[in-house]
Amino acid sequence: MNLPVPPAQTAQRDRAAEPLGDLITVSGSKATIGILPSGLSKAEEARTTVSKFVLIHSGKSRLIGVVTEISLNLPPFAKERSYGAIAEVDLMGEIRTDAAGVQTFWRGVSEYPAIGDVVTLLTSEEFGLIYKRSAATTGAIGKLQQDHSTDAHINIDELLSKHFAVLGTTGVGKSNSVVIILQQILDARPDVRIFLLDPHNEYGRCFREQALVLNPRNLRLPFWLFNFEEIVDVIFGARSGIEEEVAILSEVIPLAKSAYIRNRAPADRLAVKRADLNNTAYTVDTPVPYLLSDLVGMIDERMGKLENRSGRMSFQKLISRIEGVRNDPRYSFMFDNANVGGDTIVDVLTQLFRLIPNGKPMTIMQLAGFPAEVVDAVVSVLGRMAFDFGLWSDGAIPTLFVCEEAHRYASADRNIGFGPTRRAISRIAKEGRKYGVFLGLVTQRPAELDPTILSQCSTLFVMRLANDRDQAILRSAVSDAAANLLAFVPSLGTREAFAFGEGVALPTRFTFRDLPPDVRPYNEAVAHLRMQKGAIDQDFIAAVVERWRGATTGKKFRPEAPPAESQPSGQPVPAPQRLASGHDMERMGVLKQQTLIRREFADTPKRDLLR
Repeated sequence: MNLPVPPAQTAQRDRAAEPLGDLITVSGSKATIGILPSGLSKAEEARTTVSKFVLIHSGKSRLIGVVTEISLNLPPFAKERSYGAIAEVDLMGEIRTDAAGVQTFWRGVSEYPAIGDVVTLLTSEEFGLIYKRSAATTGAIGKLQQDHSTDAHINIDELLSKHFAVLGTTGVGKSNSVVIILQQILDARPDVRIFLLDPHNEYGRCFREQALVLNPRNLRLPFWLFNFEEIVDVIFGARSGIEEEVAILSEVIPLAKSAYIRNRAPADRLAVKRADLNNTAYTVDTPVPYLLSDLVGMIDERMGKLENRSGRMSFQKLISRIEGVRNDPRYSFMFDNANVGGDTIVDVLTQLFRLIPNGKPMTIMQLAGFPAEVVDAVVSVLGRMAFDFGLWSDGAIPTLFVCEEAHRYASADRNIGFGPTRRAISRIAKEGRKYGVFLGLVTQRPAELDPTILSQCSTLFVMRLANDRDQAILRSAVSDAAANLLAFVPSLGTREAFAFGEGVALPTRFTFRDLPPDVRPYNEAVAHLRMQKGAIDQDFIAAVVERWRGATTGKKFRPEAPPAESQPSGQPVPAPQRLASGHDMERMGVLKQQTLIRREFADTPKRDLLR
């Protein structure tokens, strides 16, 4: 049964089918159109302007082009032919008709047009032919700017297998766009696992029951999963490691691993120091467990063998640094059970990357609550483990690693940031697709992102960017024939974007669809600071200070916490993290940035270090 075409759509189709003009020059992938005066006076939806698609009727095929420039500066021959304007067009593809009369769209041009070929605007039917759902793995993410009745589709397989990036300045709807794209991937590819780095804790509610949300309170990432560079960064912080201490650490870590493997039974723990561990098969980077007590014990044993007391300084400093991070409650996600042991790598991998999804194929890693000194090392571990699991499983479980604020972790300036983090992300970008590990980058500063990593992304969603450096990086990254469209990027509206590359049928200007309010990305700090008038009082400020202090206080020490038995019988103990204003302190994103503890021993008196 054929449904009647709405009159408005019929009128639009008739206007678009009217001749717009003629082809007057052809040069490689570009062409020039002479526009007839009637083409300039068409109705609003059929006007000729930049970024509009046109159809060049050339023999058996119809070529698709996009208008990149239009001008009234007519050459003499154009004036002689009474053209009203001329337009520069980039040729993008063609619609072919086979022997059976079936029409299909192909990117690229097989036969070039001839001078004088008639040009029209695209009709809704032709847009539908180009952007139709050609496979089950396509998803609609918005509406085309030129034809609001046509959905803008992405090819999920091409998007994943060749990586993608979402670029746009703050406030243009970038986070909403990420949610829309990832939701389409979840719907079209249930076999794919998604791991999203969330630096601002804004995506927690966006995927409802489909995502597991991890943060420092429920994450367990054992310290022995960190490779040597990463654990050095944790212990020494932003400072470069002291050469003598790093050398000691590199020697004893393999021995501690051997000690753990050889002496798993509790009765054998006493034999650790007496065992001959000099011949070990493990390296500093082998992901096997070891106990922090073994590590510290071996350092202490070596220090005791030194006759010169001045030579003990490096050993004592190293022990102090290790104990400092071990006892810091902010690092409990790493060092809980540090002296108990247990090979939990299978459980950690299963939880992190949803290898057994149980209805949650996605992980959202909220980074705002981690100590600032350790975030880079944590991201490095996560990226490295995602790639290594794909490598050693031969890509058995496709995984998409999405990196929000990507310029933080893979800076264009190699003197900024943590080298292993950049290498982990770069390795996924360059080699990940071979092993089923795919990359999604999100940033508002393309100029500050490593261009080598950005160049590996074959699909770009470009939203409004006003910075000249950012636009220059984009021009070098976009290889499409329609790179001239980037000139319009500074004028894009909110939720508007240009899509380039393998994941879309054509370089396209479109508008991302809107999200329901309950699934929009929402920064918890902003959400929970919108308090009612008068909600902030002395009790509120006291609760803030208490939580501030508690962030750097051991779990066993809460000086002003009232004992449980002091509560009246039958009355529940009030939750210590609930504010008088009714706001849940555990969800107060503004309080997630904890105070930084600097472990600097360079100026510590020698008598205190040797005490």
